Amino acid sequence: MPSRNTRRDFLKASALTLAGSGFTIRSLQADDKANARSHVNRGKIFKANKGGNIGKGVDGMVKTLEQYQKLGFDGIEGNAPGINVEDARTAVAEVKFPIHGVVDSVHWNQRLSSPDAAIREIGLKALIQAIHDSKAIGGTTVLLVPGKVTGPEETHDDVWKRSIVEIRKALPVAEHEQIKILIENVWNGFCETPEQMRDYIDEINHPWCGVYFDIGNVRKFGKPEEWIAILDKRIGKLDVKDWGVKNGFCRLGEGDVDWPAVRAALKQIGYSGWATREGKDKSLEDTVELMNQLLDL
Repeated sequence: MPSRNTRRDFLKASALTLAGSGFTIRSLQADDKANARSHVNRGKIFKANKGGNIGKGVDGMVKTLEQYQKLGFDGIEGNAPGINVEDARTAVAEVKFPIHGVVDSVHWNQRLSSPDAAIREIGLKALIQAIHDSKAIGGTTVLLVPGKVTGPEETHDDVWKRSIVEIRKALPVAEHEQIKILIENVWNGFCETPEQMRDYIDEINHPWCGVYFDIGNVRKFGKPEEWIAILDKRIGKLDVKDWGVKNGFCRLGEGDVDWPAVRAALKQIGYSGWATREGKDKSLEDTVELMNQLLDL
């Protein structure tokens, strides 16, 4: 399996290369001319897509990774627990294409904020397993939704307090494995202002815990660029979505996200790292083009 340094070198190289069909390359060249793109974030921000379980067996995973590689993505993100670690390791080594991290696959149902201690224990064990799995396949993070505000037995205060207790139990494992636990901002009734999310992360107060910032999710509540400015270096990775009052989650560039403002905010905080598309555009080829355009890659 490639070392971390080898993978880092590979990502830098791949970010400087447009892979895909001639049509895609011609389209991007035309866009460059029309919009005078500078590619300022190429080599700084790396394109990925949510891959779920990626595929079954080594052959299935290899096929998926090769597809994304040829399209011009820099990586993919999986789910864990649930991914076949040995198959994933083999596929990543064969294709030389990274699975950069995993999404905790049980966090919505076996929540760390549940009023039931037994359910919280299941959620904690799953989080710890996801940390181990991410490490094993060459990832760097686990995306975690810490809980959900559901009513009197699971209030905002409950989610805050209960989830922090459980996350702190997993942090020694995260530190040992060098895998960051990144908290995603979602529509769960929790931390719906950037100040709340900032203070939540600051209360956890650990270098191996940060934010998985979802650009589109916050547009319902505010402006992504303002969240980016406030969360600053707490942001470890980005989820890429668009959202609009009239059309909800939609094709990138067709919602209410102010992408030039987002780029400016990311530049201001010096962001460099993964940007993973969650959702669908017209096609995967379309997603590659849109991410290149909107993130200036």
